[in-house]
Amino acid sequence: MLVSWQQTSDTPPSARMASLAPSLQPNQRRVIEAIMADRAATVEYTAQVLAEQVGVGRTTVIRTAQSLGYDGFPQLRVALVQELALEQNASPPADHATSSKLGELRAGVTNFGVGLAGATSALTEEALRECIRLFDEADRVLVIAHGLSSPLGLDLVQRLNSMGRSAEIQYDTVSEQIIAHQLGPKSVCFGYSGSGANKATLDAMRAAKLGGANVVAMTSFAGSALAEIADVTLVVPPTSDSFQDELIRTSRATLMLITEQLVDILIAYRGANGREALLTSLSMLGDALQE
Repeated sequence: MLVSWQQTSDTPPSARMASLAPSLQPNQRRVIEAIMADRAATVEYTAQVLAEQVGVGRTTVIRTAQSLGYDGFPQLRVALVQELALEQNASPPADHATSSKLGELRAGVTNFGVGLAGATSALTEEALRECIRLFDEADRVLVIAHGLSSPLGLDLVQRLNSMGRSAEIQYDTVSEQIIAHQLGPKSVCFGYSGSGANKATLDAMRAAKLGGANVVAMTSFAGSALAEIADVTLVVPPTSDSFQDELIRTSRATLMLITEQLVDILIAYRGANGREALLTSLSMLGDALQE
């Protein structure tokens, strides 16, 4: 199946490459790996030069650029120039290098903050509006999250319940699939998977789809199996250009940030009802605190 960029046109090339690479053909992934290894050098190449360096045909380089949503390789080069210029302007000063653990922590947080610039670059207005509408109108919300994404699911359920939008999560996979399959057309099944390839999550989302529920997904990879199942997909590109690194380290933090903002938007969307439910929750939390 031909995979191509379907998200917003202003998404920077690195975010597109990180998001789509796992779904592309091996030769196209090799082209992307070469580009990401030295973006500054790539902008000076022709398609033929890059093809010779990678060991693929010139057509593969052009098709890779087109899969990323560009008309051709020259347009990809221009986008890379723009991205590099923006990164240079946004780069933090290099005076935080230190051997202390606090210095390491600060450097890591700073570098991650720079990477967050592209966190919303692949989200579309249409997908976001539809997600909020479905959450607001649903008679039932089931959240699916496994593995490293499990904390995201629990956080979303707690946040939704606290603002008056009843939601549930199941961690027994058999029970989860049974419930998912029983969801009807007015229900929402919201699934998390940074990789978009978690088997338990995919099985539950497919069961919800068969049951007629509205299936919404949040993932880091636009061409993932999870994105193919979902009716609405919120793509949050990886902040790292390493697929392995993204699976074990950084993507969940970015997805958590987007989740928090998503709930805040939903509260505002629900107007007085959302604010009243939130105030009630805060009052109950206050009663639970002890001097």
